[in-house]
Amino acid sequence: MRYQISGKQIDIGESLQTHVKEQLGVAVSKYAERPTDAHVIFSKSASEFVCETIVHLSTGLTTQAKARAHEIYAAFDQSCEKIEKQLRRYKRRLKDHHRDRSQPVELSGASSYILASESDDADSEPESLQPMIVAEMETQIPSLSVGEAVMQMELAGAPVLIFRNEGNNGLNVVYRRDDGNIGWIDP
Repeated sequence: MRYQISGKQIDIGESLQTHVKEQLGVAVSKYAERPTDAHVIFSKSASEFVCETIVHLSTGLTTQAKARAHEIYAAFDQSCEKIEKQLRRYKRRLKDHHRDRSQPVELSGASSYILASESDDADSEPESLQPMIVAEMETQIPSLSVGEAVMQMELAGAPVLIFRNEGNNGLNVVYRRDDGNIGWIDP
């Protein structure tokens, strides 16, 4: 597994990097046969350290967790526990489905945009009807079954996931509803 360990505005020492590689390697190897890479990003927010961990699996699924603590090692340990819990749930669901994916998840490219929020002055008229684009990024749209899409959305902790449905090859959306249930849009 490839590791990318970095810090935003803080120095990451060799001992922390070694700790991350050992602990994350043990946690991931319990539940995933072929993890491809892991990104661990440390930052500081006021008096707390923040650790964001992202692990990519060979099946195309991604797990991510974020934790905060007053100690940098404690922040990583909490994040690692969340990743381990997500992988345990993922493996349990795979066993429940009694279906192994023989081919890796197919990904197709798409553009992702971040739009500027509404201005605070609600009485003013917008200058144009076109939204202001703050950022534009490339993203991947996976080709999954509906169950795998729900699992991927939960593993990523995302409120919504766009995916290509393997059943009909159409673009579908799964999302978390306000009542806690999962919604599925199949146009």
